[in-house]
Amino acid sequence: MSEFNTTAFQPSLFILTGLRRLAGSRLWLGLLLSLMYIITMVGNCTVIHLVRKERSLQEPQYLFLSMLAWADIVLSVSTLLSVLKVYILGLYEIAFDSCLTQMFFIHTSSSVGSGILLAMAFNHFVAISKPLQYTTILTSSRVTRMGLAALLRAVALMTPLPILLKRLPFCKGRTLSYSYCLHPNVMKLACGQVRINILYGLVLVLFSFGVDSLLIAISYVLIFQAVLGIASREGQMKALNTCLSHIFTVFIYYGPLLAITVMHRISIRSSPVAHAVLGNVYLFMPPMLNPIVYSLKTKQIRTALRKSCKIQRS
Repeated sequence: MSEFNTTAFQPSLFILTGLRRLAGSRLWLGLLLSLMYIITMVGNCTVIHLVRKERSLQEPQYLFLSMLAWADIVLSVSTLLSVLKVYILGLYEIAFDSCLTQMFFIHTSSSVGSGILLAMAFNHFVAISKPLQYTTILTSSRVTRMGLAALLRAVALMTPLPILLKRLPFCKGRTLSYSYCLHPNVMKLACGQVRINILYGLVLVLFSFGVDSLLIAISYVLIFQAVLGIASREGQMKALNTCLSHIFTVFIYYGPLLAITVMHRISIRSSPVAHAVLGNVYLFMPPMLNPIVYSLKTKQIRTALRKSCKIQRS
Protein backbone atom coordinates (compact mmCIF):
# COMPACT_ATOMS: atom_id res chain seq x y z
CA MET A 1 0.00 0.00 0.00
CA SER A 2 1.38 3.35 -1.01
CA GLU A 3 0.32 5.06 2.18
CA PHE A 4 2.63 2.88 4.28
CA ASN A 5 5.59 4.64 5.74
CA THR A 6 8.34 2.02 5.50
CA THR A 7 10.37 3.38 8.39
CA ALA A 8 7.33 3.49 10.69
CA PHE A 9 6.63 -0.19 10.12
CA GLN A 10 10.19 -1.37 10.62
CA PRO A 11 10.56 -3.04 14.03
CA SER A 12 13.28 -1.81 16.33
CA LEU A 13 14.15 -5.43 17.09
CA PHE A 14 13.35 -9.05 16.27
CA ILE A 15 12.71 -11.94 18.66
CA LEU A 16 15.02 -14.92 18.15
CA THR A 17 13.55 -18.33 18.87
CA GLY A 18 16.05 -21.14 18.48
CA LEU A 19 14.89 -24.29 20.26
CA ARG A 20 13.27 -22.70 23.29
CA ARG A 21 10.05 -24.57 22.45
CA LEU A 22 11.79 -27.65 23.84
CA ALA A 23 11.20 -27.58 27.56
CA GLY A 24 14.35 -27.40 29.62
CA SER A 25 16.54 -27.34 26.53
CA ARG A 26 18.22 -23.97 26.90
CA LEU A 27 20.95 -24.86 29.40
CA TRP A 28 22.19 -28.10 27.86
CA LEU A 29 21.89 -26.68 24.33
CA GLY A 30 23.89 -23.66 25.42
CA LEU A 31 26.67 -25.88 26.75
CA LEU A 32 26.59 -28.07 23.63
CA LEU A 33 26.71 -25.13 21.24
CA SER A 34 29.50 -23.49 23.25
CA LEU A 35 31.51 -26.70 22.94
CA MET A 36 30.82 -26.80 19.19
CA TYR A 37 32.00 -23.20 18.85
CA ILE A 38 35.23 -24.03 20.68
CA ILE A 39 35.86 -27.10 18.49
CA THR A 40 35.10 -25.07 15.36
CA MET A 41 37.44 -22.22 16.25
CA VAL A 42 40.28 -24.45 17.48
CA GLY A 43 40.01 -26.79 14.49
CA ASN A 44 39.89 -24.11 11.80
CA CYS A 45 42.56 -21.94 13.43
CA THR A 46 44.80 -25.01 13.65
CA VAL A 47 44.33 -25.72 9.94
CA ILE A 48 45.19 -22.11 9.06
CA HIS A 49 48.26 -22.18 11.32
CA LEU A 50 49.55 -25.46 9.87
CA VAL A 51 49.08 -24.37 6.26
CA ARG A 52 50.83 -21.08 6.99
CA LYS A 53 53.81 -22.58 8.83
CA GLU A 54 54.48 -25.92 7.11
CA ARG A 55 56.22 -25.81 3.73
CA SER A 56 54.85 -29.26 2.88
CA LEU A 57 51.33 -27.79 2.99
CA GLN A 58 52.07 -24.89 0.64
CA GLU A 59 50.12 -26.60 -2.13
CA PRO A 60 46.85 -25.57 -3.85
CA GLN A 61 44.61 -28.11 -2.09
CA TYR A 62 45.79 -26.97 1.36
CA LEU A 63 45.65 -23.29 0.44
CA PHE A 64 42.02 -23.82 -0.59
CA LEU A 65 41.43 -25.66 2.68
CA SER A 66 42.85 -22.67 4.56
CA MET A 67 40.46 -20.36 2.68
CA LEU A 68 37.54 -22.64 3.59
CA ALA A 69 38.65 -22.49 7.23
CA TRP A 70 38.60 -18.67 7.11
CA ALA A 71 35.05 -18.73 5.67
CA ASP A 72 33.96 -21.11 8.45
CA ILE A 73 35.49 -18.85 11.11
CA VAL A 74 33.66 -15.78 9.76
CA LEU A 75 30.41 -17.77 9.67
CA SER A 76 30.85 -18.88 13.28
CA VAL A 77 31.91 -15.46 14.60
CA SER A 78 28.98 -13.74 12.87
CA THR A 79 26.50 -15.85 14.86
CA LEU A 80 28.41 -16.28 18.10
CA LEU A 81 26.94 -13.35 20.03
CA SER A 82 23.26 -13.88 19.23
CA VAL A 83 23.36 -17.67 19.63
CA LEU A 84 25.07 -17.57 23.02
CA LYS A 85 22.77 -14.74 24.17
CA VAL A 86 19.78 -16.97 23.41
CA TYR A 87 21.06 -20.22 24.90
CA ILE A 88 23.34 -19.02 27.71
CA LEU A 89 21.76 -15.75 28.89
CA GLY A 90 18.18 -16.31 27.75
CA LEU A 91 18.12 -12.99 25.87
CA TYR A 92 16.05 -13.34 22.69
CA GLU A 93 16.13 -9.85 21.20
CA ILE A 94 18.30 -8.61 18.34
CA ALA A 95 18.22 -5.09 16.89
CA PHE A 96 16.87 -4.69 13.36
CA ASP A 97 20.11 -3.34 11.87
CA SER A 98 22.20 -5.92 13.76
CA CYS A 99 19.98 -8.64 12.32
CA LEU A 100 20.52 -7.40 8.75
CA THR A 101 24.29 -7.14 9.32
CA GLN A 102 24.45 -10.64 10.74
CA MET A 103 22.37 -11.95 7.84
CA PHE A 104 24.80 -10.41 5.33
CA PHE A 105 27.84 -12.05 6.91
CA ILE A 106 26.13 -15.45 7.25
CA HIS A 107 25.09 -15.57 3.60
CA THR A 108 28.36 -14.07 2.35
CA SER A 109 30.57 -16.53 4.22
CA SER A 110 28.32 -19.41 3.09
CA SER A 111 28.67 -18.29 -0.53
CA VAL A 112 32.46 -17.98 -0.15
CA GLY A 113 32.57 -21.51 1.26
CA SER A 114 30.55 -22.77 -1.70
CA GLY A 115 32.94 -21.10 -4.15
CA ILE A 116 35.98 -22.58 -2.38
CA LEU A 117 34.44 -26.07 -2.51
CA LEU A 118 34.07 -25.61 -6.27
CA ALA A 119 37.72 -24.53 -6.52
CA MET A 120 38.74 -27.62 -4.53
CA ALA A 121 36.79 -29.84 -6.95
CA PHE A 122 38.66 -28.23 -9.84
CA ASN A 123 41.92 -28.84 -7.99
CA HIS A 124 41.14 -32.57 -7.70
CA PHE A 125 40.18 -32.73 -11.37
CA VAL A 126 43.48 -31.17 -12.48
CA ALA A 127 45.53 -33.31 -10.07
CA ILE A 128 44.00 -36.56 -11.36
CA SER A 129 43.47 -35.84 -15.06
CA LYS A 130 46.54 -33.66 -15.73
CA PRO A 131 49.14 -34.54 -13.07
CA LEU A 132 52.12 -33.47 -15.20
CA GLN A 133 50.63 -30.00 -15.78
CA TYR A 134 49.29 -29.57 -12.22
CA THR A 135 51.90 -27.08 -10.99
CA THR A 136 51.71 -25.00 -14.16
CA ILE A 137 47.89 -24.82 -14.14
CA LEU A 138 47.35 -24.19 -10.42
CA THR A 139 50.04 -21.65 -9.63
CA SER A 140 49.97 -19.79 -6.33
CA SER A 141 48.83 -16.59 -8.03
CA ARG A 142 45.99 -18.42 -9.77
CA VAL A 143 44.92 -20.03 -6.50
CA THR A 144 44.86 -16.58 -4.88
CA ARG A 145 42.77 -15.17 -7.72
CA MET A 146 40.28 -18.03 -7.44
CA GLY A 147 39.86 -17.38 -3.72
CA LEU A 148 39.49 -13.65 -4.31
CA ALA A 149 36.91 -14.31 -7.04
CA ALA A 150 34.84 -16.39 -4.61
CA LEU A 151 34.97 -13.56 -2.07
CA LEU A 152 34.10 -10.78 -4.54
CA ARG A 153 31.25 -12.80 -6.03
CA ALA A 154 29.79 -13.44 -2.58
CA VAL A 155 29.99 -9.78 -1.53
CA ALA A 156 28.46 -8.60 -4.82
CA LEU A 157 25.59 -11.10 -4.65
CA MET A 158 24.79 -10.68 -0.95
CA THR A 159 25.08 -6.90 -0.58
CA PRO A 160 21.57 -6.26 -2.03
CA LEU A 161 19.93 -8.55 0.55
CA PRO A 162 19.88 -6.14 3.53
CA ILE A 163 19.22 -3.18 1.20
CA LEU A 164 16.13 -4.86 -0.27
CA LEU A 165 14.85 -5.77 3.20
CA LYS A 166 15.56 -2.30 4.59
CA ARG A 167 13.05 -0.73 2.19
CA LEU A 168 10.16 -2.95 3.34
CA PRO A 169 7.57 -2.52 6.10
CA PHE A 170 7.16 -5.42 8.54
CA CYS A 171 3.62 -6.29 9.60
CA LYS A 172 3.68 -10.06 10.20
CA GLY A 173 5.20 -10.14 13.66
CA ARG A 174 8.76 -9.98 14.93
CA THR A 175 9.54 -13.62 15.81
CA LEU A 176 12.24 -15.46 13.84
CA SER A 177 12.60 -19.23 13.70
CA TYR A 178 16.28 -19.40 14.63
CA SER A 179 18.78 -17.97 17.08
CA TYR A 180 20.27 -15.94 14.22
CA CYS A 181 19.00 -14.10 11.11
CA LEU A 182 18.55 -15.68 7.68
CA HIS A 183 17.14 -13.86 4.65
CA PRO A 184 14.16 -16.20 3.95
CA ASN A 185 13.15 -16.13 7.62
CA VAL A 186 13.30 -12.33 7.90
CA MET A 187 11.58 -11.85 4.55
CA LYS A 188 8.53 -13.86 5.68
CA LEU A 189 7.78 -11.16 8.26
CA ALA A 190 7.74 -8.37 5.66
CA CYS A 191 4.73 -7.01 3.81
CA GLY A 192 4.39 -4.72 0.83
CA GLN A 193 6.20 -5.39 -2.45
CA VAL A 194 8.22 -8.48 -1.54
CA ARG A 195 8.20 -10.05 -5.00
CA ILE A 196 11.60 -8.60 -5.87
CA ASN A 197 13.01 -10.04 -2.63
CA ILE A 198 11.60 -13.47 -3.46
CA LEU A 199 12.93 -13.36 -7.02
CA TYR A 200 16.35 -12.12 -5.95
CA GLY A 201 16.57 -14.80 -3.26
CA LEU A 202 15.83 -17.41 -5.91
CA VAL A 203 18.47 -15.90 -8.21
CA LEU A 204 21.02 -16.11 -5.37
CA VAL A 205 20.28 -19.78 -4.74
CA LEU A 206 20.47 -20.66 -8.44
CA PHE A 207 23.49 -18.59 -9.47
CA SER A 208 25.58 -19.12 -6.36
CA PHE A 209 24.93 -22.42 -4.62
CA GLY A 210 23.06 -23.96 -7.56
CA VAL A 211 25.75 -23.24 -10.14
CA ASP A 212 28.51 -24.27 -7.73
CA SER A 213 26.90 -27.61 -6.88
CA LEU A 214 26.21 -28.32 -10.57
CA LEU A 215 29.83 -27.57 -11.54
CA ILE A 216 31.09 -29.71 -8.63
CA ALA A 217 28.94 -32.59 -9.88
CA ILE A 218 30.29 -32.13 -13.42
CA SER A 219 33.84 -32.03 -12.03
CA TYR A 220 33.33 -35.39 -10.34
CA VAL A 221 31.89 -36.94 -13.49
CA LEU A 222 35.09 -35.89 -15.27
CA ILE A 223 37.19 -37.08 -12.30
CA PHE A 224 35.58 -40.53 -12.37
CA GLN A 225 36.17 -40.73 -16.12
CA ALA A 226 39.83 -39.86 -15.55
CA VAL A 227 40.08 -42.46 -12.76
CA LEU A 228 38.69 -45.17 -15.06
CA GLY A 229 41.50 -44.32 -17.47
CA ILE A 230 44.14 -45.25 -14.87
CA ALA A 231 45.52 -48.68 -15.69
CA SER A 232 46.11 -50.15 -12.22
CA ARG A 233 43.44 -50.86 -9.63
CA GLU A 234 45.77 -49.53 -6.93
CA GLY A 235 46.18 -46.26 -8.84
CA GLN A 236 42.43 -45.89 -9.19
CA MET A 237 41.85 -46.40 -5.47
CA LYS A 238 44.64 -43.98 -4.57
CA ALA A 239 43.17 -41.30 -6.84
CA LEU A 240 39.67 -41.75 -5.43
CA ASN A 241 40.99 -41.71 -1.86
CA THR A 242 42.37 -38.20 -2.39
CA CYS A 243 38.79 -37.02 -3.10
CA LEU A 244 37.02 -38.63 -0.14
CA SER A 245 37.49 -35.73 2.29
CA HIS A 246 36.19 -33.24 -0.26
CA ILE A 247 33.20 -35.43 -1.18
CA PHE A 248 32.22 -35.75 2.48
CA THR A 249 32.64 -32.00 3.00
CA VAL A 250 30.42 -31.27 -0.02
CA PHE A 251 27.66 -33.52 1.36
CA ILE A 252 27.71 -32.04 4.87
CA TYR A 253 27.74 -28.53 3.36
CA TYR A 254 25.09 -28.78 0.63
CA GLY A 255 22.82 -31.33 2.34
CA PRO A 256 21.54 -29.09 5.17
CA LEU A 257 21.64 -26.04 2.87
CA LEU A 258 19.39 -27.75 0.30
CA ALA A 259 17.04 -29.02 2.99
CA ILE A 260 16.64 -25.64 4.68
CA THR A 261 16.08 -23.92 1.30
CA VAL A 262 13.38 -26.41 0.34
CA MET A 263 11.76 -26.15 3.77
CA HIS A 264 11.53 -22.35 3.51
CA ARG A 265 10.14 -22.33 -0.03
CA ILE A 266 7.92 -25.43 -0.17
CA SER A 267 7.10 -26.93 3.21
CA ILE A 268 5.01 -24.08 4.60
CA ARG A 269 3.45 -26.12 7.42
CA SER A 270 6.57 -27.85 8.64
CA SER A 271 7.25 -28.01 12.37
CA PRO A 272 8.94 -24.94 13.92
CA VAL A 273 11.16 -27.32 15.88
CA ALA A 274 12.21 -29.03 12.63
CA HIS A 275 13.06 -25.59 11.21
CA ALA A 276 15.18 -24.76 14.26
CA VAL A 277 16.98 -28.13 14.40
CA LEU A 278 17.80 -28.06 10.69
CA GLY A 279 18.92 -24.44 10.99
CA ASN A 280 21.37 -25.34 13.74
CA VAL A 281 22.69 -28.32 11.75
CA TYR A 282 23.21 -26.06 8.71
CA LEU A 283 25.06 -23.46 10.76
CA PHE A 284 27.18 -25.52 13.15
CA MET A 285 27.98 -28.89 11.61
CA PRO A 286 30.00 -28.02 8.44
CA PRO A 287 32.39 -25.51 10.12
CA MET A 288 32.98 -27.93 13.00
CA LEU A 289 33.41 -31.10 10.91
CA ASN A 290 35.51 -29.73 8.02
CA PRO A 291 38.86 -29.51 9.89
CA ILE A 292 38.16 -32.83 11.66
CA VAL A 293 37.48 -34.64 8.37
CA TYR A 294 40.59 -33.29 6.68
CA SER A 295 42.76 -33.97 9.72
CA LEU A 296 41.59 -37.58 9.89
CA LYS A 297 41.77 -38.29 6.16
CA THR A 298 44.85 -36.31 5.07
CA LYS A 299 48.23 -37.77 5.98
CA GLN A 300 50.14 -34.52 5.35
CA ILE A 301 47.96 -32.59 7.80
CA ARG A 302 48.28 -35.31 10.46
CA THR A 303 52.05 -35.30 10.02
CA ALA A 304 52.22 -31.51 10.26
CA LEU A 305 50.00 -31.58 13.36
CA ARG A 306 52.19 -34.16 15.11
CA LYS A 307 55.29 -32.16 14.20
CA SER A 308 53.73 -28.98 15.58
CA CYS A 309 52.74 -30.74 18.82
CA LYS A 310 56.31 -32.06 19.29
CA ILE A 311 57.73 -28.56 18.80
CA GLN A 312 55.28 -27.15 21.36
CA ARG A 313 56.21 -29.79 23.93
CA SER A 314 59.94 -29.28 23.44
